[in-house]
Amino acid sequence: MAIVKVIPSKINPLTRLPHGSLHKRRVAAYARVSTEQEEQANSYEAQVDYYTNFINSHPEWEKVNIYTDKGISGTNLKHRDGFNKMIEDARAGLIDLIITKSVSRFARNTLDTISLTRELKSKGVEIFFEEQNVYTFDSNGELMLTILASMAQEESRNISENVKWGKKKKAKDGYVQLGYSRFMGYDKHQDPKIALKVNEEQAEVIRFIYSEFLKGKGYNLICRELETKNIKTPSGKDKWQVSTIKSILSNEKYKGDAEMQKTFIPNFLDHMPVKNNGEQEKIYIEDHHEPIINKEHWQLVQKEIRRREGDSGYSSNNEFCCKIICGECGGFYGKKIWHSTDKYRKEVYQCCRKFRNKNKTTICKTPTFTAEEIKNRFVIAYNKFIEDKTAVVDDCKEMMMILDDSKSIEEEISNLTMRANDIVVLVENLVERNSTEPIDQTEFQRRYNELDEEHSFIIKRIEELSSEIESKKAQAICLESFIKDLDNMPGVIDEFDDNLWSTLIDKAIVNKDGTIKFIFMNGREIID
Repeated sequence: MAIVKVIPSKINPLTRLPHGSLHKRRVAAYARVSTEQEEQANSYEAQVDYYTNFINSHPEWEKVNIYTDKGISGTNLKHRDGFNKMIEDARAGLIDLIITKSVSRFARNTLDTISLTRELKSKGVEIFFEEQNVYTFDSNGELMLTILASMAQEESRNISENVKWGKKKKAKDGYVQLGYSRFMGYDKHQDPKIALKVNEEQAEVIRFIYSEFLKGKGYNLICRELETKNIKTPSGKDKWQVSTIKSILSNEKYKGDAEMQKTFIPNFLDHMPVKNNGEQEKIYIEDHHEPIINKEHWQLVQKEIRRREGDSGYSSNNEFCCKIICGECGGFYGKKIWHSTDKYRKEVYQCCRKFRNKNKTTICKTPTFTAEEIKNRFVIAYNKFIEDKTAVVDDCKEMMMILDDSKSIEEEISNLTMRANDIVVLVENLVERNSTEPIDQTEFQRRYNELDEEHSFIIKRIEELSSEIESKKAQAICLESFIKDLDNMPGVIDEFDDNLWSTLIDKAIVNKDGTIKFIFMNGREIID
């Protein structure tokens, strides 16, 4: 008969070291809080103090380190420097046991928790989750850990959803959240609902950027001028970036409005924000705070941005603000240097697309002008334009009334919206019938595709009509600004004035017969 013997484990269940082991177990602890609030900071200090005393109270343990992360979320390992250093040391064989308060302190991502504990287990490193009393070397440790990690991840998802809901609710109530330390022009207002208070020193920089842009200067040139003036960026750096200038010029907060929910986080695990292109609702608050740039000038800047983006031939090295356009190809006129290295050097303006290929085959037959010729032509056109200010103002006001009347467009949008809602109901009914009744699948798919195509067409049409209304409003605002500026305009002028040029001229079209059609901001055309 076989004799059965039990060979006892060599591991001491209390110390989790081999019986009779002479060396102590190397122990580390991990502490983390996810916000920088004062009560959380106290929790953070308490955790560090607790684990230091806890490890020192075990004579069979030797403290390696207390690894910490402060103000960091647990859903992603990317920015948790303390955690990553601890894992790195564990992989290097410097740690035998890691102690942490709970699974959620370690990680709220189930996949990260399981993969890391398995990896460390294979290297002889155990983790003890104190709150759940789970040791990863126990036979049922991984099963319990999987369940607990899933619960921690779900808890994190719920927290994320609650935070999103809270932010959206605040936005709908008129509260604006802003990173003041990196936003130039405003400080935090003592009234949380107003939120923004103009910082006059910084506001002057914002006004300078808008003014220089309307004078025709490009993003890079504005960056260099700000650096020359030793003006710091919104984040306190010396070097300005084009993206920063573009952001300032297009930010609605500088005209006193506030758009919320510009970005959203689709995945709570990686916390990566993406641009909201209509996937989620946005909240727009008009006249929320004191503006730095009036609405008329802000709209002019947006129009100028669109103008420059519409032609790759634009160059900021052009004192005529990319307003001179070739009548043949639609390209901008740019400055060219003839005979740059000899005594016949001459600066001229010509279509930037005039010589497009290496063989210099002429595409446009529009003429070349010197700056002086363009200026003289503008002086003549301006003097014709300003002959009767009253008539000009009356024309502008009549045009503004036409632009402000969007009733027919709004009615069409309303009708289209009702039809779009009806289609949604029809699709829902169709899908419901398909799930409960025997329907020919070919016919079901055909009908579904028809409704989907019609709905997509309607949504696109609504967007086009909404854009048309916004465009008409922008034109009306520009005309209103034009009328205000006109009151301060001089009568007949003898020489070119760059402020008059940038304020009054929408564009100047050069014809191949050498004439220039000056189109003023109110739509009036004068050919010289």
